[in-house]
Amino acid sequence: MQTRFSSAAGLALLAGMVPAGPALAASGETANAAGAAAGKVIKPIVLSHTAGAALSFGTFTTGSGGRVDVSTSGVGSVTRTVAFVPGLSAPSADQFTLTGGKRQTFTIVTGNGSVTNGLNTMTFTTAPSSTSGSTSTTGTFSFTVGGKLTVAGGESGGLYSGTYSATVAYN
Repeated sequence: MQTRFSSAAGLALLAGMVPAGPALAASGETANAAGAAAGKVIKPIVLSHTAGAALSFGTFTTGSGGRVDVSTSGVGSVTRTVAFVPGLSAPSADQFTLTGGKRQTFTIVTGNGSVTNGLNTMTFTTAPSSTSGSTSTTGTFSFTVGGKLTVAGGESGGLYSGTYSATVAYN
């Protein structure tokens, strides 16, 4: 005797013989997962010039030229025939304070400049007391700036003034 199965019955029988396992995703299905994001905001860095401070090369005679050097601690010296005039204005370093985030590292860059009086100009270079640093636990830091003024010799007498740049940036 021959037994016949319908195709529906045969599929049902085969389905019962396949072991159960994980379902596999069909092509084109998608999955989602959440990512993580973070950020830290710190106070902006602010550079302030100390009121009344200046990189002062003091009062001097030019002679036939030389240089006036002012250290970052404000000590002045001269070269060649330039001479300080005793009892008149003494050299001094400039002073800055910065505020920002607590315990943040930064760099300091100061630019060169010139001082003028009418048509006469003398150039100078600058050097900060530190080229990098870290703010304190209160978010502050102070530094000074010294410089080297080139004196050609024969410049006319009078008050010479000018500016230079100081820049601080977080690392």
